[in-house]
Amino acid sequence: MAEGLVKETNRLLEANQLDLENGRKNGTSASLLDRLALNPVRIEQMAEGLKQVAQLPDPIDEVLDTIDKPNGLTIQKKRVPLGVIGIIYEARPNVTVDAAGLCLKTGNAVVLRGGSAATYSNQAIIAVLHDVMREQNYPVDFLQYIEDTDRSSVMDMLKAKEYIDVIIPRGGRSLIQHVVQNSVVPVIETGEGICHLYIHQDANPEMVSSIVVNAKCQRPSVCNAIETLLVDVAYADEHLAKIVEVLSSHSVEVRGCSKAVAIVPEIKGADDSDWTTEYLDYILSIKVVAGVDGAIEHITKYGTKHSESILTENQKVAEEFMKRVDAAAVYHNASTRFTDGFEFGFGAEIGISTQKIHARGPMGLPELTSYKYYIQGNGQIRE
Repeated sequence: MAEGLVKETNRLLEANQLDLENGRKNGTSASLLDRLALNPVRIEQMAEGLKQVAQLPDPIDEVLDTIDKPNGLTIQKKRVPLGVIGIIYEARPNVTVDAAGLCLKTGNAVVLRGGSAATYSNQAIIAVLHDVMREQNYPVDFLQYIEDTDRSSVMDMLKAKEYIDVIIPRGGRSLIQHVVQNSVVPVIETGEGICHLYIHQDANPEMVSSIVVNAKCQRPSVCNAIETLLVDVAYADEHLAKIVEVLSSHSVEVRGCSKAVAIVPEIKGADDSDWTTEYLDYILSIKVVAGVDGAIEHITKYGTKHSESILTENQKVAEEFMKRVDAAAVYHNASTRFTDGFEFGFGAEIGISTQKIHARGPMGLPELTSYKYYIQGNGQIRE
């Protein structure tokens, strides 16, 4: 599959160009167009993800635990596929590739329903993958793509409890909430990413600028980019102006709380809606907070349990922050942009779960499995 994608790069780029042209005509934002866009480097990255997945150990039939009972029974806990996985997602063609690789590697069948914005790209990718599956004598029905972009097709999937074992939505808040609220099929929720970066008073100023810029600007249209910067009041007076200057030089629109505006009057004032907005764009809200307690209080109220980071040279404060913050991934002196299956060594990911049951954080091969118990006996009966 990896080789097929690279070989058919021109075919994929031609299809993607049709989606991009339609997006521009429909007034799609620059950040969403970035999510949608393919280029030779991104196709190579998708292929590399598949290669990594192929090289990872096969999780199916892995023995997780063995219990030898006094009566002679042997109980083994083994990994098994989830079954049929339905994935509903928006304008991210790479999801099509990641989902195909991860689901087939784990013995799952997968039903994909992509967004209308990526119709031509997804159809081209599926065609390439199906061609390879046929060449390898692998049944193509294990990888299905729903081409109907009418909203009714989503509702059909959400009601198909007899045929689909689990639904995984990937996209913005409205899509995820629609799936969670309407599905009778079990859902693994991949939440939005209102991620925070907290600058403690003991942060290293030389480290701060590079991490802030990376966490916001390296690719602002993805869920692990930060949306809010929390700055310790003891750090803000001396350093906030410099941070704003650096962000502005990278074309970031900065919005700040009243304390931030008082320190840097040229920034726009933020309102309550800014703390709950996943911008996915070159926009960043800044809140001046009173110490680690103030930072944690803000994250507890507005965070989405995705990724949170603290910058400090104080190890004790860092440990307190990481223990108390409720998120799938917590960082110390690093960018939140690493919350990613590829970066974690999973080859790819099916999504980033922000819930606590079954899966949490980037979901790789083990998270697409369940388990069952194999019990071997030789005539035992229960007394």
